[in-house]
Amino acid sequence: MTKIARFHWRPPFEWIAALRFLREGRTQSLLIIVGVGVGVAVIVFMSALLSGLQANLIKRTLSSQAHIVLLPPEEVARPQSGAQATALNLQKQGQRLRSIDQWQPLRERLAAWPEVAAVSPVAAGPAFAVRGDATKAVTLLGIEPDLYNRVVSLADRLIAGQLRVGAGEVVIGSELARDLGAELGDKLRVTTAGGAGETLTVTGIFDLGNKGVNARNVYVGLRTGQTLLDLVGGVSSMDLALRDLDEAERLAARIAAETGLVADSWIRTNAQFVTALTSQRVSSNVIRFFIGLSVAFGIASVLVVSVIQRSKEIGILRAMGATQAQMLRIFLLQGGIVGFLGSLLGSALAGAFLMFWQMLARNPDGTPMFVIGVEPGLVMIAAGSASLVGILAAMLPARRASRLDPVVAIRG
Repeated sequence: MTKIARFHWRPPFEWIAALRFLREGRTQSLLIIVGVGVGVAVIVFMSALLSGLQANLIKRTLSSQAHIVLLPPEEVARPQSGAQATALNLQKQGQRLRSIDQWQPLRERLAAWPEVAAVSPVAAGPAFAVRGDATKAVTLLGIEPDLYNRVVSLADRLIAGQLRVGAGEVVIGSELARDLGAELGDKLRVTTAGGAGETLTVTGIFDLGNKGVNARNVYVGLRTGQTLLDLVGGVSSMDLALRDLDEAERLAARIAAETGLVADSWIRTNAQFVTALTSQRVSSNVIRFFIGLSVAFGIASVLVVSVIQRSKEIGILRAMGATQAQMLRIFLLQGGIVGFLGSLLGSALAGAFLMFWQMLARNPDGTPMFVIGVEPGLVMIAAGSASLVGILAAMLPARRASRLDPVVAIRG
């Protein structure tokens, strides 16, 4: 009978030596793995917390506004021709409420863009809301509910009633309802600066999380708004919702260049808020950099001590035929293994910290303050980065080990 040869896989020499060195100095190895784990945990925790916080802030900021708002171009006073015209100091002309030219074809055109999620025409202008002896200055917005709700989730923010803005119906904010003493089914009169007015029935009360918006915005049907604001058949603005918020400024510039309209993105409208978010990201990146630097120095210091302690063993291995390249790889592997194991420990710690944070950070009604989640991609990036930092940190002690003279190392 013929004997069947059995294949026994044996790990490379470098792996065997690297794991043996780590086991022999298990106390040092354990301490540096824990140190790497704490550093990775802080980085992952900070990244997840910052992402959740910024996403929540952006969501709250954009809950009551569109990503891009299109407005008619400003009217500019032009001097008459002649010699005397050059000497005149022209004052800036007051802007009147005007409609966007050919807004229906423009809406269809923009809705076909892949970057645009929704386009909603709006007839908006100043007005007064009157109920009994109470009078409040408001912003009247004539909308098409289905389209507008895709830009601003108004239906989801109702605290009473329905998003119903048919003929003779109005939806108001919670602050305005409190100021006017209005409830569902009550009547209030809306009057514009042009003298047009209509008595409307309150069919819904919303809370967009913005006190000013809740006290100011009054929603009616598009036709009602056009009639009251003397914009029959026209709209004063168009609100856009985008699929990618970060593309708002670029798309606004493109729309303005192609249409001649004024295109205000949420980034420009909330410039100070965006600057604060950017500063927050920069400071977080600086903190993460120094944490990674401290982890690298910790790994390097432990491996330098390991080279000194194992100089005789290194000399024996060199005398037995181990090459400089093999010795270099042994200590690079140690750095990579320490970094990888530390990243796994750090990811687990970060997950535990985030769960504990969500248990503590609660709104008065018991709901989470904001949603935080550890994305798999973040864990993979952390694991890869920690392993790379470990390898780079091991470069100096690895080169020192590979350059040891065998005779000198054995003599001690």
